[in-house]
Amino acid sequence: MLHGIKVLSFTHYLQGPSCVQILADLGADVVKIEPHKGAFERGWSGCDAYKNGVSVFFMLGNRNQRSFTVDLKSSEGKRVIYDLVKEYDVVVENYRAGVMGKLGFSYERLRQINPGLVYCSCSGYGDSGPYFKKPGQDLLAQSLSGLAALNGPGGSPPVPLGSTVVDQHGAVLAALGIITALFDRERTGKGHKVDACLLNAALDLQTEPLGYYLNGGRLTPRTDSGLATRFHESPYGIYSTKDTYITLSLNSQEKLEKVFEPGALSRFSKRDQSSGRLEFDRVVAEQMRKRTTEEWIELFEANDIWYAPVHEYEDVLKDPQVQHNQVFLKMQHPVAGEVTVLNHPNRYDGKAPELRRLPPDLGSGTQEVLREIGYRQEEIDRLLREKVITDGGKE
Repeated sequence: MLHGIKVLSFTHYLQGPSCVQILADLGADVVKIEPHKGAFERGWSGCDAYKNGVSVFFMLGNRNQRSFTVDLKSSEGKRVIYDLVKEYDVVVENYRAGVMGKLGFSYERLRQINPGLVYCSCSGYGDSGPYFKKPGQDLLAQSLSGLAALNGPGGSPPVPLGSTVVDQHGAVLAALGIITALFDRERTGKGHKVDACLLNAALDLQTEPLGYYLNGGRLTPRTDSGLATRFHESPYGIYSTKDTYITLSLNSQEKLEKVFEPGALSRFSKRDQSSGRLEFDRVVAEQMRKRTTEEWIELFEANDIWYAPVHEYEDVLKDPQVQHNQVFLKMQHPVAGEVTVLNHPNRYDGKAPELRRLPPDLGSGTQEVLREIGYRQEEIDRLLREKVITDGGKE
C-alpha cells in the first residue's frame, strides 16, 4: 500500500526501528543507514537471545528493509546522504538529541535539498525544552509520565509495565504521523517535520485516567486486593483463586451476586462499586479465593461474567484465538535458521502484509541503493576503496 514511498532510516534500539518496520511492512522501500560497525541492535539482545550468533532483538524490528553502510562523519559520506535525500520521500531518525544536526542532517538542512521531504524525529522528550538532551528510554518515560505510579499493590513501590509499551506506542504514533504527512504532501506538495516522543506517547497511553484527574476525578490509592487501576469500578483486576489467578473486568453487582456466596455483597449498593471501590474489592478478593480457577470459569461462562485466565507465554501460544489470528511470523534466516517474531498486527482485506525481505546483513544493500540513484560502478568502487561505504559489512 505504500509502494513507491522511499524511506531513509537513521534508527536504532526499538522505537525507531519499529516505526520504520511498520512502513516497510506496508510496502515502503526502507533503507537502514548504518555505521560500518552496524546499528546497536545487531550486537545486543534482551534475554541474551541470539540464534547462531544473530541478535533476536535485531531480527524482530528490521524486516523488509535494506542495509546501507556509510561513514556519516566524512565529507564524502555526507555527500552520499545528500544525494539519497534528493530521491527519497521520508527520513526517520532517533539518534540522541542534536546528533543529526551536528552531522549536517537536520530537517532545516535536508529540506533545502528536498522541499517535499517528510522528516520524523523519534525522541525521548521532544525537539526542545528542559529535557531535550536527557536520555530518553521506555522505563524512564513510564516513570516521568506517571504511568508507573498507576501500577502495583498498595504498600509496595510502583510497578512499571513489564513490556516496552511506550516504545511500541511511540513507534505507532510516529508511523501514523509520517503517513499523515505523506497524505497531506500528496495534496499540497509540502513537506513536514513530525516529532514523536516517548514522554508524549506515555501520556497518551493514560488518556482515561489523566482525563479524569484533570477534570476533578479522584484516583484512589493503589491496593493489594486485586484492582488493576486507580479509577475503574470494582472488580477490575487480577484476583487469586484457590489455585491460580483469574482476571475480572466491568461486571455489575447484580451479575456478581449470582456467582458469589449468598449475601456476600448485600451491604453494598451498585454505586459502591465506584465510590466504595476499595472495600467492595476486598470482598470480591475474599470470594475469589474460595474456588479454583476452573470452577470459576464454569460459573462465569454460565452467568455471562467478563473474565479471562491469566496466561503465561506458553499458554498464549496455545490460545485458540491467538492461533486463529496468525499473529506470529516464521522466517528462514540463512544464519539464524528458523526465527519466529510477531507479524504486522493489522490485516488488510483479510491478509497480513507479505514478508519481502529478511532483516538485512550489514551493508548488503549499499551498492544496489547507489546504483538506483545513478551512481556508476567506478564511483561505487572508489567509495568502497576509500572506506566511505562498505558492502556486506566488509571493509
